[in-house]
Amino acid sequence: MPHLLALMREDIDAVMERDPAAKSRFEVFLCYSGLHAVWFYRVNHWLWNHSFFLLGRFLSQAARFLTGIEIHPGAKIGRRLFIDHGLGVVIGETAIVGNDVTLYQGVTLGGTGKEHGKRHPTIEDEVVIGGGAKILGNITIGRDCRIGAGSVVLRNVPERSTVVGVPGHIIFRNGQRIVITDPKQINDPLSEALAAVASQVHRLSDRVQKLEGSDAGHKPAAASLQKIMEDIDYQI
Repeated sequence: MPHLLALMREDIDAVMERDPAAKSRFEVFLCYSGLHAVWFYRVNHWLWNHSFFLLGRFLSQAARFLTGIEIHPGAKIGRRLFIDHGLGVVIGETAIVGNDVTLYQGVTLGGTGKEHGKRHPTIEDEVVIGGGAKILGNITIGRDCRIGAGSVVLRNVPERSTVVGVPGHIIFRNGQRIVITDPKQINDPLSEALAAVASQVHRLSDRVQKLEGSDAGHKPAAASLQKIMEDIDYQI
């Protein structure tokens, strides 16, 4: 019991630190459904680990009814998880969530089919996942990543990356913009369209330069695509 109370105090402190709308610890204690869902989970997880599977599952459904947040009692969740405006958040049975993770409303940590074993994502420490994002399958989101709102992530993401889009693709890594220039790496319609435009511009530029008998100012296709991407302002 003392350990559980210490965890509850720590969870409240995490909310106070990360949510500017929180006015007092008493308000957080009474009014934050994301916090209540995490506390319900801790009890249900204990029951699950002690083979009270039906009771843990039943109480998790009760917590879902009360909070609008569904956390399977078999999931493994670290310390100081903050679920902000958490309605619609779903965390699957084999999901692993590290420390100091922030989830916004509508986030799903789900599976992709009927496979057995580890079938839900692993979210490492200090990850922020925007509203409505879907992280699907047995993949890993590296430490200190940012997942944009509405993104659908189906592949592993290295640490300190920012991901947007459907399907999700990396636009920043270690603070540097990432541009996809290899067609084999393109997995979203926007990058595919930009690569096609850059390739066409490159071919037309080659033809004009050959007709004029000059190679001055020639730039490779990758440089053309880089310039296009630099002109786009992504909002995460």
